[in-house]
Parts: sequence; structure tokens; C-alpha cells
Amino acid sequence: MRFHFIGICGAGMSAVAKLLIDQGHTVTGSDEGFYPPISDYLTTNNIPCTTPFSRENIPSDADYIIIGKHAKLVPEENEEVAEAFATGKKILSFPQALQFIIKDRYPIVVAGSFGKSTCASLLAWCLEPKGVGYFIGAIPLTPSNNASLGTSSLLILEGDEYPSSNQDVTSKFLYYNAHDLILTALAHDHINVFPTHKDYLAPFFTLIETLPHDATFLACIDDATIREKIHTFKTPCVTYGLSPEATWHAENISWGHETSFNLVHSGVIVTSLTTKLLGKHNVQNIIGVCAYILEKGFLSVEELHERIASFEGIIRRLDRKSKKTSIPVYEGFGSSVDKAKSAVEAIKLHFPKHRLVIIFEPHTFSWRNKGALSWYDSVFTGAEKVFIYKPPIHGKDTHEQLSLDNIVARVHASGINTVGFEHVPHGVKLIADEIRSNDVVLILSSGSMDGLLDTLIPAIETLFPTRQ
Repeated sequence: MRFHFIGICGAGMSAVAKLLIDQGHTVTGSDEGFYPPISDYLTTNNIPCTTPFSRENIPSDADYIIIGKHAKLVPEENEEVAEAFATGKKILSFPQALQFIIKDRYPIVVAGSFGKSTCASLLAWCLEPKGVGYFIGAIPLTPSNNASLGTSSLLILEGDEYPSSNQDVTSKFLYYNAHDLILTALAHDHINVFPTHKDYLAPFFTLIETLPHDATFLACIDDATIREKIHTFKTPCVTYGLSPEATWHAENISWGHETSFNLVHSGVIVTSLTTKLLGKHNVQNIIGVCAYILEKGFLSVEELHERIASFEGIIRRLDRKSKKTSIPVYEGFGSSVDKAKSAVEAIKLHFPKHRLVIIFEPHTFSWRNKGALSWYDSVFTGAEKVFIYKPPIHGKDTHEQLSLDNIVARVHASGINTVGFEHVPHGVKLIADEIRSNDVVLILSSGSMDGLLDTLIPAIETLFPTRQ
């Protein structure tokens, strides 16, 4: 088959493209304004990408055209998308293409408002030696790729609740025919798509209701909504979390450069684990993955211990950006208030004596929406100073867009010294002038910040080089 991807540089789109290539299909693609780590991913995996968008990009012999979920990928604004519909060729979303790939497999879906990328990556890292395939909607450090067909029937899938395409509002994970499910959290997210929490929960309940009778289903009861709704789940589930009420939980946590804790099952210590990951939320993630693996009997305790200890995490999920500077600089994925709060809390937990400087971009629709203005009242609690880059303008007419001044004023009103900036060179200078030797820097965004890190990181390395 021949597949053409419009918007191939999405994390999910590029991963599906890789899987199709690995199956022996021919793939072409197009995109604009892409940046690392996805641009590097395309190069490493020899995935073709033409830029800019153009109606001429679509091969005449394409069997399927896969269109990404981006505000700009609509016929009214994009000539390549318009041409795709005009050709009469079969149009798919990437979840529908993934459904094509996973036929006759045993899908293990990881879903939730946050933590799913880390859980899916850790699960893949643990089970990769057993030949398990995987699809991850982020770029992990371990395993070395975010998509693999594997050699067994098992396939790990990061399940996203977001609509499948601009033409299809079906949540992506409902195409994955989940057999087993790990549910990490149900905090309200994507308010531009799901205006109320009830709207947001609906596809998750559908996902749970479609699990087979013999499914293995785990849920994190540290999440307030899961704790509240768990009695309504129609599929029996095993609980995990930091709470001692969970069937699987952690005890005797020792936080540090390497964090250690006991993994406990029904009051019995199963093993002691160590991890390089930061924060309480990552201990939750580890507990959930370990619980699933041990419930299924996929690994021995000894095998599990080694894989957890060697897991390096995911790019942009609290990964350290440079070893050449004495100041710790971490990047978290700030696409929602809960993800941002988890990242802030993790940095404060591991660097309690450092002054915290945050650099934030309100990239997602949720952060840019006036309905989310209250998020800014507490999300940066504990920070000494916050620098905020201007919100992007794509899709601004589809919702009530906040301005940079709106956001800066709200954060400043919470008592935190806050500075906004609209141009990268100016922002780099402001930040470099502010940073001190005892700082820890946290970068929060789900966008590119227009290449800010490409100049900021070298500037910090020059100002505060690693001590010899």
C-alpha cells in the first residue's frame, strides 16, 4: 500500500508512518514549521517529509491519505488538504491507520490525562526484550524509538482521548480495540474540545465499557476523579498509586538523584526499586507499570528491577537539557495545568534549596483559553520568577484567546515575579541576566518556543559552565 501523510511531523503521525514503513508499505509526507525532536526523528528513521504544504505533494498513486489533527489542516486553509478531499482517495486519521496496523494483535492501552507517555514508554522498555511492539506519542530516551512492530502478539499503545481528526470527533483510543488498560488520571483537560468535565469523561467511560470480560484493568486511585468514579466502572479494576489504600503502592520513599522505594502489594513488600526519574508522579507511573507486568506475569521481579533502574525517561518529560552547565536545566511537558504542576512539584522536591526559575509558553488551546485563566493562580507556586513567552496565534479565532498581557497579569497577581516577552533574542537576554548560580531552571511548553532553547541553553552553558 502507499500512504501519504499531511502533517507528518506530529508525534503520533510520525510513529504511525514508521510502523507502516516497517510493515513494508510506502510512505510519503508533508509538513511545515517542524522542529526537534520530531525533525531528528524523521531523519533517523528515513521518513520522507516535503515542505511546504502543496497540492502537488500528493502522489497520484497514493492508496490512502492520512491527515493530522491540527487547526491548519482543514480544506479552507490548506491547499494540500483541499486537494486530498478532491482526489476522492480514502482519507484516514492516524488512529484509523493504526487500527489497520494492529489488526490481530493484543492491544495494551495506556490512557489518562497525564502520565500516559511515560507509562507507555516504561512498559515498552520493560517488555521490549520479550518482543512486545509499541506505539508512543512522544520521543523516549529508552527505548530508542517510539514505535516498533515487535515480534509477539502484544502491542503497547499510548491512548489519547483527543479527537482523531478535524473531521472525526471520535477519541483516538476508541480505535485501538483495547484488551487491557492502564488508566493514569481523569483530570479535566482539553477544555476547547471538552467544555465540561462530564464531556471529558465520556470517552473514557466508553473505553472502559468496551474492554473484554477477561481484561486486565488498572487505575490510579491517587487521582481524585478515579477515586470518585471507580465504583461506577463496569469492568473490575486493580488499583495502584502512592496511597496505602491502593492494592499496589509505594512505601519508604527516599527522594534523591536516585530515588528508591518499596513496591508493596496488598500489604506485602514485593521488591525495592530505584529510579532516575523525578517527582511523585513518576513513582506513580512506575507503580502502575510494575503492577501491570507482575499481575500478568510478564517479567520476574529481578528482571523488572533492572529495567526500572535503567529507564531514562522521555524527551521533554523532565529530561536534563545539558550536562555542560552547573545549573540544572530541565524541560517538562507543559500542555496542561496538571502536567505543569507535577513538573514544578518534582523540581521543588528534588532541588529544595535552589531558587526556581520557570520559562513557560502557553502553547495549547487550553492554556490560551479565557476559561482557564484561574489555572494561573497556583500553577507556578514555589517559583521565584516566571518568564512567559507569547501565546501562539494558530486557531485563535476558534476560542476565547488570552493575550500575553492577560496571562502575565494573572500570574503576577498570584505573588510571583513575572515577565512576558514576545521575541526570542529579547527573552534570552532577560533570562540570562536573571539566572544565578544557585538556580534550577524549568522550561514548560508543548511547542517550540520558536527555537528559544537553541540559543538559551548555550548562553547558560557559557555563563555557568560545569565545574571541573
